[in-house]
Amino acid sequence: MSKTGGSQEVKIHVSEVPQMDFINKNFIYRTLPFDTFVERAAEDRHTDYFISKDEKYYLRSLGEDPRKDVADISKQFPQLSADIQIPEFFEKEQFFSSVFRISSPGLQLWTHYDVMDNLLIQVTGRKRVVLYSPRDAPYLYLSGDKSEVLDVDNPDLTKYPLFSRARRYECLLEAGDVLFIPALWFHNTVAEAFGIGVNVFWKHLPPEFYDKTDTYGNKDPTAASRAVQILDRALKTLEELPEEYRDFYARRMVLRIKAKAYSSNFE
Repeated sequence: MSKTGGSQEVKIHVSEVPQMDFINKNFIYRTLPFDTFVERAAEDRHTDYFISKDEKYYLRSLGEDPRKDVADISKQFPQLSADIQIPEFFEKEQFFSSVFRISSPGLQLWTHYDVMDNLLIQVTGRKRVVLYSPRDAPYLYLSGDKSEVLDVDNPDLTKYPLFSRARRYECLLEAGDVLFIPALWFHNTVAEAFGIGVNVFWKHLPPEFYDKTDTYGNKDPTAASRAVQILDRALKTLEELPEEYRDFYARRMVLRIKAKAYSSNFE
């Protein structure tokens, strides 16, 4: 693997702790030759390191110019992509990106959702995946597309009491396994061993639903983004009212959203 990838430079996440937190950014970005990175990521303890001997590494491949280009293993890692067969879940014109991922043993990635359907292909190693339905969003303490609850196995229920209501789905991926993760489903992963995987994303909605400037595939649909901006402006306007009026009209807004936007079987 390291020889096939060669010595091309890759940008990686480096964390002193196994649980990476994207909200509070408990990691740093560094650059290493691909072959050196793979060797380090496979180690439990390091002779050469940036922060500590126990630091963890994570690679999420990027396009040539991350501001303009999507990740595509056939372009960034052509020799490696030949060994990966992508199931035909979608038409060729729906393809969005194929993201190469490599994780140190024990690395846990934050809980988040994606706006596109995707396949998680486990190439080597074992990965535990915990998922939560979009309907459990009210219990996940969201900050954008991410949950504030990092430790899903031992959550702080004093700080996050509603998290206990979220229904957990779990599976273990072995080398060669493929997991379909529907859009908007929250997922949290732990590399139980040094692992290599590929995420393949595709546009299952019409192209006009997506933000044309999105190269990572994690921006909300344009209509959803506009709706949130309108809501933020409405809430800002409510601040002009005295507290009892603000409370009353905010409750009316919630009732209206429930009546007009939620599906009939929402609980």
